[in-house]
Amino acid sequence: MANKTSESRKAQASPLKNGYLILYNAVSASIWVSILFRTVAVYSRHGPAAVPLAVASWTLWAQSAAGMEVIHSLLGVVRAPVLTTFVQVAGRCTVLWAYIRPFPQVAQDPAYTAMVVAWSIAEVIRYSYFVFHLSDMLPRALVWLRYSMFFVLYPVGILGEIRLVLLATEFWWLHSQVVPYITYAALTLYVPASYILFSHLMKQRRKVLGNPKA
Repeated sequence: MANKTSESRKAQASPLKNGYLILYNAVSASIWVSILFRTVAVYSRHGPAAVPLAVASWTLWAQSAAGMEVIHSLLGVVRAPVLTTFVQVAGRCTVLWAYIRPFPQVAQDPAYTAMVVAWSIAEVIRYSYFVFHLSDMLPRALVWLRYSMFFVLYPVGILGEIRLVLLATEFWWLHSQVVPYITYAALTLYVPASYILFSHLMKQRRKVLGNPKA
């Protein structure tokens, strides 16, 4: 009787969980689509210096909301690895909150626009993938995009982050003698951290798309 009750609860919880995840991913995809379109539109008309005025707040809060994905992973709502999810979310949030938020002028650099575009495209693809996957309507083209576009988007995003952190660090020297040294030490971790995340993405790609050399 207990086993039947447990199985019944799981059966009832599954549609609820799927519905929640579809809604979460659909809303997230819509927000990043908006950020991407606004970024491209403002950049094409007014240049990179005007981009942060249009999308900085949206980008900050959209990325901060991604902290929910760490909670999803911890609670077993999704099967994503906790460490990889945390590293990516924490890394982006640190760039936004600790370096761009205190010194918004650094976001006028073209690196900010490049970073936001890379993030936006990656997130639109990723969240859309989950929406269609959970709905059992996954197009093959979207699968390929999900596991291939990181070859371009990942380096652009990482280099943009590093550039902005270095620019902001120049301003940090005016306020602290400690933060810049912590920053330089943290940047040395970017190489191994980037390698770990990139290796994880490559492993996922081989698992889903197969080895082209095989």
